[in-house]
Amino acid sequence: MRFGELKRALPQITQKMLTKQLRELEEDGIVNRFVYHQAPPKVEYSLSEIGQSLLPIFSTLSDWGASYAEQAESKNYSRDKK
Repeated sequence: MRFGELKRALPQITQKMLTKQLRELEEDGIVNRFVYHQAPPKVEYSLSEIGQSLLPIFSTLSDWGASYAEQAESKNYSRDKK
């Protein structure tokens, strides 16, 4: 994905924080950064092999989070009815 696509996908993040996080992820080997030498410059980011190996973990965490949120909402709904 290009930087602008990532920024649109994460509207709450500032440009400064997104840049910082991408640099850290690149340094850690989780994200690849490819620079196209053209005018204007073009940069694309992708998950490295190590980054892709994290996808099942993130999927499991996402499933857990959705389940937890559903349970918490159900609890709050039950409490509000009393």
